[in-house]
Parts: sequence; C-alpha cells; structure tokens
Amino acid sequence: MRLLRLMAVGAILTAFAATASFAKPEYTKKEGKNCVTCHTKAASKELNDVGKCYEKSKTLKDCKVPAK
Repeated sequence: MRLLRLMAVGAILTAFAATASFAKPEYTKKEGKNCVTCHTKAASKELNDVGKCYEKSKTLKDCKVPAK
C-alpha cells in the first residue's frame, strides 16, 4: 500500500512538471511570436537556442531571434 501511494505521488508530480514545461499562450501574446520561435517544432517542449535564452531571461529583448 505504501509503494502504491509513493507511485501515485510520483505520477502526480511528474504530470505537473511536464505541463509546466510547455509553452504557454500568454508568452505568445506577450512577445508577439509563434511557438517555433523558442521551440524546435510546434507542439514540442524541446527548446532551441532562443528558447533557452528566453527561459533564463524571461524576455526576448535579450535573445537573438533570427530574421525570417
């Protein structure tokens, strides 16, 4: 029973951490850029160099965004 509780708590924490790491619509509104500005592809949580910079600074002003 104790193992089952630990597994349940672990699953809940993992689910929370996974959802917290995805891009949020408010970032798109705030910066006026689409998801692939910071992510390697749409619907992916993997960050490119701009995304890694944004994760640290919380603004694109400090990050070098490549021109299209």
